[in-house]
Amino acid sequence: MTSQTTRTAASVLAEAAATAGFAPSVHNTQPWRWRVLPEALELYAVPERKLLSIDPVGRLLTVSVGAALHHAVVALAALGHTAAVERFDGPDLLARITLGAPCEVTPAAMRRVQQLRTRRTDRRPTRDEAVDPADLTALQRIVSDHGVHLHLLVDDQVYELAAAAGRADEVEARDPFVQHELEFWKAKTLPAESLPETPVQSTVPNRDFGEHGRLPVGEGHDTFASYGVIFGADDEPRTWLRAGEALSAAWLAAAERGIGVLPLSGVIETEVTRTALRMTLSELGYPYLVVRLGLPDTDHAGPPATPRMPAAQLIDRSAVR
Repeated sequence: MTSQTTRTAASVLAEAAATAGFAPSVHNTQPWRWRVLPEALELYAVPERKLLSIDPVGRLLTVSVGAALHHAVVALAALGHTAAVERFDGPDLLARITLGAPCEVTPAAMRRVQQLRTRRTDRRPTRDEAVDPADLTALQRIVSDHGVHLHLLVDDQVYELAAAAGRADEVEARDPFVQHELEFWKAKTLPAESLPETPVQSTVPNRDFGEHGRLPVGEGHDTFASYGVIFGADDEPRTWLRAGEALSAAWLAAAERGIGVLPLSGVIETEVTRTALRMTLSELGYPYLVVRLGLPDTDHAGPPATPRMPAAQLIDRSAVR
């Protein structure tokens, strides 16, 4: 790695922006754009990559942009820099990063970048072994550190979630606009190798993509998986962004512990089921995303990486050329 003393701030920030391209996003839409300035890095939402039918207000888009923001901060730590982050309410400009003081590149920082590059979304059932409760508590703490919360569902709440997820699938299946949009993004960003080859047996139904893929599926049923809801005190863009940062931080920490994370956005996409989910939370806050937490099936190889947009399409360097 090039010594940070010989590099401009712009080159360091541009590298962090490129690494942030590995961030998870709703349906792998990657709805962000970076603008590299001589001393700062600006992060914008890209309305053209918003899912108009299921995310008209941009809630899931902003969560996705928040994940990219956290990925960039993680990348900077591995490049030997702290980061100062300023957040905005949008609608397009959502954050600005400037370099803080140089910092030691620790083994933990390097591990996080490695997890960032190898993290996958695995839609298959988890194995028949529960996640260590201490690990779940640690993930809750990490989410809280980002200003939002992770509520872990108890048995009755999981059944309520399952019913809501099934209802959301029914509502979306009857909407031709939703189906057309999902089909467009699936063809563009979700290769068959990343989708299960047979229907997945699970308590909480996964999204039905209308066809099967080529990813081998074991005999598990998600019986031992845990389900959580990332939620916050309001339903505003700046908090959605925080939720995305929290998702990224928790996902990387989970990966380091050998825990698989599967985002489940269906119940968030439909107004009636999102409201039902808020009732499940006893109206403590507003839900932004549901996640399944479980131990991956070790009898089969993990899914391949999903396609990433070229950095040149996501990063504007014109101000530093």
